[in-house]
Amino acid sequence: MIVRILPFAAAFCLATTLTTGAFADPAPMKLPHGEKDIAAADSGTYTLDKNHVAVLARVSHMGFSISVFRFGTASATLDWDAKAPAKSKLSATVDTSSIETNVPGFAEELQGEKYLNSKAFPTATFVSTAFHKKDAAHGTVDGNFTLKGVTKPMTFTVTLVGAGKGFAGGPTMGHLIGIHAEGSINPQDFNMGPFFQEPIVLTVDTEFDKPDAAPAK
Repeated sequence: MIVRILPFAAAFCLATTLTTGAFADPAPMKLPHGEKDIAAADSGTYTLDKNHVAVLARVSHMGFSISVFRFGTASATLDWDAKAPAKSKLSATVDTSSIETNVPGFAEELQGEKYLNSKAFPTATFVSTAFHKKDAAHGTVDGNFTLKGVTKPMTFTVTLVGAGKGFAGGPTMGHLIGIHAEGSINPQDFNMGPFFQEPIVLTVDTEFDKPDAAPAK
């Protein structure tokens, strides 16, 4: 009799375990997702996420096509004022020697004295002078752009990709602002030589991160 009961007991225990969820699949992780409204972004100081940034220069190739150069090293700080966006501030720096191109050897030439002169002027910078909010996901940022020791006013048109709470790389969550920005410069203003005649469009896609404050002890 005992031998006959054991299989039924085992089956009952298995059914009970599955019903109570002891071996059930864990609940799927709820991943954060950005909102298309800048109101979802908390005030504070954000820094550019170097793992999620692309700084591109779209350059006319002698009027025949558009060449795309990428700068691999950039940094920036955004002081965001959620209650008064116009009071926000941005400061960004790009390493000019980090330029990349599909043409073998051309990146080294672009770094040279004839073009970017990266040895004498290792960085290009943008420092904001005014923020203008258009709607929940669009605006412009005016500022001063400096390249090769020359500073000129410049405006970026900015589109919010997403804002809100996200992963901060640790046990706590942080806040993110992700943007797409476009602006243009006149290469002749910056002594770029006769090869570059038409406006150069600068495109930036990036995330800015702000970790949460450490919990009180």
